[in-house]
Amino acid sequence: MTTLRILLADDHPIVRGGLKALIDGQPDMTVVGEACDGVEALERAQALRPDVVIMDLSMPNVGGAESTQRIKEVCPEVKVLALTAHEERGYAELALRAGASGYVLKRTTGEDLVRAIRAVAGGGVYLDPSIAAQVGVGRQGPGANVTHELSEREGEVLRMIAQGHAMKEIAAALSVGTRTLETYRARAMEKLALKTRAEVVRYAVQRGWLTDD
Repeated sequence: MTTLRILLADDHPIVRGGLKALIDGQPDMTVVGEACDGVEALERAQALRPDVVIMDLSMPNVGGAESTQRIKEVCPEVKVLALTAHEERGYAELALRAGASGYVLKRTTGEDLVRAIRAVAGGGVYLDPSIAAQVGVGRQGPGANVTHELSEREGEVLRMIAQGHAMKEIAAALSVGTRTLETYRARAMEKLALKTRAEVVRYAVQRGWLTDD
């Protein structure tokens, strides 16, 4: 069994302690390091190369969103799961734009947090149900007034991007070249007026593509 290596980034020692106990209690997970702010989170991520960083958004010195962006720039293979008390949609979109693969509220259950860790580690995207509901309400953002329908292949590509798969993985799964795949991606995003990964994820939530199994 492959063991997932987890880095904890939170400025509250008692929170890190609780998370460590939960994660180390799983047969397929272990905490390999801890950080008390965004600067230390970046340093530890570079040194340890964990599978997943569990990132608090509100930390001193450098916040979680900025630290997430820096980690993804230097360690693109490392997945980041935001774990925060902020229930506003804007914070979730900020984290997703920074490169986070998931957003979980601190009031979630341990079972749901473990599920979220496994989801993002496997290349997927996980949104706390209450946040997903906020993102899906109203359809006032990009993609709200779509006049062009996606082709079946364009929909497949966009869905896999939203689920967190790398372009090489998508190309292999769909048996197409990377140039062809890029054409599908660009065409789909143009049709839906989507410009960022956060907007793609929001659209995927609205379509029910990211439902938790």
